Amino acid sequence: MQTKPAMEVRNLSFSYGKQKVLKDVSLKIEEGKITTILGANGCGKSTLFSLMTKNKYSRKGNIFLNGKNVLKLSLKEFARKVAIVQQYNTSSDDITVERLIAFGRTPHRKMMQAKTEEDERLVEWAMEVTNLTEYRDRAVQKLSGGQRQRVWIAMALAQNTRILFLDEPTTYLDIRYQIETLELIRKLNREYQITIVMVLHDINQAIYFSDRLVGLKDGQGRCGGSTTGGDHSGQYRRSVWNPAACGRGRRTEDGHDSVGEKAIE
Repeated sequence: MQTKPAMEVRNLSFSYGKQKVLKDVSLKIEEGKITTILGANGCGKSTLFSLMTKNKYSRKGNIFLNGKNVLKLSLKEFARKVAIVQQYNTSSDDITVERLIAFGRTPHRKMMQAKTEEDERLVEWAMEVTNLTEYRDRAVQKLSGGQRQRVWIAMALAQNTRILFLDEPTTYLDIRYQIETLELIRKLNREYQITIVMVLHDINQAIYFSDRLVGLKDGQGRCGGSTTGGDHSGQYRRSVWNPAACGRGRRTEDGHDSVGEKAIE
């Protein structure tokens, strides 16, 4: 039986003035899966991400969240259903880890409302899942880059949503923290059934840590498919990903790119 998608994009187009960035894009985000959007710089993936997260609006096309047009949802209603980790995040110099994560509860609280037991429980859970409990009283600015990224992910988790969007979550991290961050994201999906949508620039990481891939080229969804989604065997399903459509070479059946780079195994 076919399940209803967590989110669906239908015939979406977007322009900056006369420059068309997205052209009639349609895609479905499967519930409980990790979907990664790929593409070269300028292909429209950041614009698509912004539209799917209500940071931009299009006059042509529609986006549905659990069957409801997102235009009919207020920002607060949307934030109760979808959490977002942006590519660039800043905080005040002195704010602590726990205080920043607690801001994730804002969509669920009325103005001037005191925090509830549910708020406290979810903040504690978010810190535990991201291994930040011991840093709760430390200033966020004093943490390493990888630790700070976990704080922003924890704040999103405190929103207690079923969908989590992440825009280039490994940007500016060294390879160790890149892998740690992606392993955390996969854990959130596998252990807590959170639907993940993220933008990545590394094809190998995208293949290894995703269930489905969406490729953009010249503003159009030219490629997509299923991967083993972090299968610990490291083997990829054959003929599911064709980066040639995104201008990055073509993966062959023996696990190599046509440009000669070996896939992660």
